[in-house]
Amino acid sequence: MQKFKHPPLFEKEGEALMTGIKAEDVARYVLFVVRDPLGFEKDAAEVVAAYLDNAKLIADTKMFITYTGSYKDTPVTVCSTGSGAPDTELALSDFIRFTKSDTFIRLGTSGTYRGDVNVGDLVIAEGAVRDEGCTQSYVKTIYPAVSDYWVTTTLLTAAKQLGYAHHLGITLSTDSIYCGQGRPLADYVQEEHKQIPEYWKRAGILNFERETSCILTISRLLKKRGGALNVVVNNMETGVLDPGAGAEESILTTLEGVHLLAGLDEVNETQK
Repeated sequence: MQKFKHPPLFEKEGEALMTGIKAEDVARYVLFVVRDPLGFEKDAAEVVAAYLDNAKLIADTKMFITYTGSYKDTPVTVCSTGSGAPDTELALSDFIRFTKSDTFIRLGTSGTYRGDVNVGDLVIAEGAVRDEGCTQSYVKTIYPAVSDYWVTTTLLTAAKQLGYAHHLGITLSTDSIYCGQGRPLADYVQEEHKQIPEYWKRAGILNFERETSCILTISRLLKKRGGALNVVVNNMETGVLDPGAGAEESILTTLEGVHLLAGLDEVNETQK
């Protein structure tokens, strides 16, 4: 009987083909940002890299663009991706397989169904609803998408210290950006779609987007640390849409959170 061989794993001579990253160029702390016109006028990784000292382009496969620099002497890597969980999975898997990075944070935009969450507010995810198909390939949907405690705590601390409007709670991650989030596409909508905003509002969901649950679930399964901070740029209850709202606040809060986390990590590791 012929021995089963697994399919190719998107590498060539031990190097990552999708992202093009090399372990020696990548920091412990990695931010994933989507090339998103609702949040960034340029490539998202390029925008975030401008807030880093000595930022260097370390990989560009056109599909993924990656920079490494430092924030207050804390090394940080930022990778821009396409939108949605499948693109996030591709990038995240390369960092898990080919580097020693252990902390992955989603930094991006989101919408809300709630009138008490304003456009420009930051939402730090304690966890996420896995209403996307990608992570269902990894584990049953009853498995929770939960943020790492210390990642969440340091992001929350950073938001408080900087004085930015913020919320802590549960994010909804979907695949569809139209019917799946309760929006009609042209004239197409079903009755069940019309119920989506009120359903999740009643459940206390703070915001919705397409990547957080992927990062939280896969990171947890692979014994890594995952987290997410998303700024709200559109509100379905009030009808407000403001591309770019809170972009700088979200970037600075995330970078400050990573810096605080690095300090905690250093203390914890010296006490071992």
